[in-house]
Amino acid sequence: MPIMFTMKAAVAAAAVAVVAATAVTASAATEPVSNPRILVHYDLAAGQQPENVALEPDGNLDVTLSTAGQVERVSPTGQRQLLANLPAPSDGGVNTPVLGFSLATGLVRTADGTLYIGYAAGHDDLTGIWRVRPGGTPTRIVALTAASFPNGMALDERTGNLYIADSTRETIWRVPITGGTPNVWLSGPELNRSNLLGPNGLRIHNGAIWLSNSDQGTLLRVPVDGNGRAGAVETKATGLTFPDDFAFIDHTDKIIVALNIANEVALVQPNGSHTIVLTGADGLEGPTAIAIRQGELYVLSAAFLLQKDPNILVADLATRGLIDQEEPDTGDRSDSSPTPPDTNHQALHQRRH
Repeated sequence: MPIMFTMKAAVAAAAVAVVAATAVTASAATEPVSNPRILVHYDLAAGQQPENVALEPDGNLDVTLSTAGQVERVSPTGQRQLLANLPAPSDGGVNTPVLGFSLATGLVRTADGTLYIGYAAGHDDLTGIWRVRPGGTPTRIVALTAASFPNGMALDERTGNLYIADSTRETIWRVPITGGTPNVWLSGPELNRSNLLGPNGLRIHNGAIWLSNSDQGTLLRVPVDGNGRAGAVETKATGLTFPDDFAFIDHTDKIIVALNIANEVALVQPNGSHTIVLTGADGLEGPTAIAIRQGELYVLSAAFLLQKDPNILVADLATRGLIDQEEPDTGDRSDSSPTPPDTNHQALHQRRH
């Protein structure tokens, strides 16, 4: 189909550039990142392509394996445990926008261990947000159409609202974590896509929604007013090559972002400038997601382009000197930040992908 042809052409051109760049670059881990090593190697043939991550409070990672339609737990030593299988479309998801195959995407974890998973499946009866309670089976709680590509997600613990980046419908949806019909929270030219994906990674940070637009190469900040409405969109960084997921360094506005097609990870400063801190020479294979915890940086690589070695890389992250000021904690949490139990939201714990 035409969209898939466009995707293949773009991927082929990008893959040539990535391979060429990797061939001439020595190990590129750059301050504040050091000592990169592979925590987990995945089986590409089994569709084990890690796409997104949520942190558990005990040190484990919860990871979506995109093409396999699975979620698993990964220990700090790389031990793996399957948590859930999403129902696979009988046709493999050939009508999934852009990619032409179904995949599990964004991931949110609440304090009680419930998981919420984005699923782009190319079917009206499968695409949307799925919830998995501990020990339970997946249940779809938010329905989106086959034209949607739900991607990055974040939960506002104060309000119980889930924000969802839709990469093909150029929209940020908002819906109660208990499920239901999503409402358009934000759309506009800053969210438009050109060939592949528009809104992609999404975080809540210091009273605002932050998101990446992959096609436009930007990081955006959108204030949330007292009534929960979107304020004016602010462009915080430009010139990034297909930014995917990202994470903040503590409460600062310094960001570590995965540059999927470039096969790089960048450190973005509050003024919008950026430096490359990891490349394919360090073991990246098309990075899709970032998590930061206690001086360690986790990078998931799905190998969508290179088709060789999907993996999870872990590196040391020296935050001393990066944190030049402590910003106030508003109570917002991004999708990979562990959160304390909220007694006001106990009724909402029948929530999550």
